[in-house]
Amino acid sequence: MIIKNGVLVREGGTFKSDIRINNGKINKIALQIFPDKGEQIIDAEGKYILPGGIDAHTHLDMPTADCCTSDDFLTGSYAAIMGGTTTIIDFAECEVANKLQEGLDTWNKKANHNSYCDYGFHMTLSCWDNTMEQQVKSMIEQGITSFKAYTAYKGVMGVDDASLFKMMECIQEVGGILCVHCENGDVLEYLQNKYKKINPQDIKNHPLSRPNLVEKEAVSRVLDISNMTGAKVYIVHVSAKESVETIALSKQKGQTVYAETCPHYLLLQDNMYNLPNFESAKYVMSPPLRKKEDNSTLWNGLRKKIIDTVATDHCSFKFKGQKDIGKSDFTKIPNGVPGVEHRVQLMITYGLENGMSLDEIVNVISTNPARIFGMYPQKGVLLEGSDADILIINLGKENKISASTSVQQTDYTPFEGFTSRVKIEDVFLRGNHIVKSGGIHLKNPLGKYIKRNILL
Repeated sequence: MIIKNGVLVREGGTFKSDIRINNGKINKIALQIFPDKGEQIIDAEGKYILPGGIDAHTHLDMPTADCCTSDDFLTGSYAAIMGGTTTIIDFAECEVANKLQEGLDTWNKKANHNSYCDYGFHMTLSCWDNTMEQQVKSMIEQGITSFKAYTAYKGVMGVDDASLFKMMECIQEVGGILCVHCENGDVLEYLQNKYKKINPQDIKNHPLSRPNLVEKEAVSRVLDISNMTGAKVYIVHVSAKESVETIALSKQKGQTVYAETCPHYLLLQDNMYNLPNFESAKYVMSPPLRKKEDNSTLWNGLRKKIIDTVATDHCSFKFKGQKDIGKSDFTKIPNGVPGVEHRVQLMITYGLENGMSLDEIVNVISTNPARIFGMYPQKGVLLEGSDADILIINLGKENKISASTSVQQTDYTPFEGFTSRVKIEDVFLRGNHIVKSGGIHLKNPLGKYIKRNILL
């Protein structure tokens, strides 16, 4: 198969070229490739060719205290690939904190034969004892090279600083990377209880209990511990301008730290917590939405390469029947929003509007996650020998994002009414033509587990 006449996008710019796909790989890239007899040709004249998107932060089929995320691997991966994401990295959780293999086995079972896109896992570490070092090494051998810790939610999955230090020492030794959810758990719990006593139904208490400095303080502390141990860290869902400034300082000093943000932190503000009729519950996630100045700092962080990736933290709950669990208590509202279906469209549309070039956008939605998490150059780039995970997009094709036309299993989207100026027309996964002319062309999911490599 040859994709002809398209404009390829990869690190460093764009150029017109043909691509030949053979046995699931990119076989050849050249200005002009002559077809063999009977070889299929796809004409991409006037369109752009991108590597498939990589969303390094999803929560599919994840149980919470009172419910489970509304998207499982079947529906969430379907939404992902329809939206141009060909690989996800989901967070595997352990029912018993120090039984990592049981957690991995559970997530493998959830995903196996149920994913339309390729997938990998981060392993959540919610405790540390004398068995964990060997367990982490076992995860590495099975292709789990990244781990997750929380500085909030102590007593559930959060860890104290001593445990965090020990995790980083171990992960540094084995060459992995630690993803960290950064919020000062003690302060936010105090503030939650304080505001709950005043008015437990007021959703405006959600951002009030998690101000910018609750995030920034934890980011600063995590980076200091990382500096002491030499561990590589990846700060998930950065939302606050002060956090961006703190990460920038660490990078300037030569520390190996990576940072992620999400479309909702780039495009939405905390005025969404002023909506009537419980509508604000749709926007309850942690950290919460911030202000326009935070949006601006995040966009500047992307342009200056302080922030390395844009993922979704796709953690979907239905507004009716799930979010409304917290109608009488804002702390009971399930935290999370959907996003995996619309990330690529939103980042291309609004990335271009905010001064990013198309190749810079590709870096943060595909190439950088592949590099950081040990999948490059198999994934995340258009190179000879790479997996033929390919998007054909049409720029300037305007449409409105709406829950009514979405396939993700939620009854709302936080981006309702947003304009997209890109149509994802074709999606290839390892050379398989999954999406054709904007519609799915596959009955059975073909996604495979990606065994990842340690960072060098």
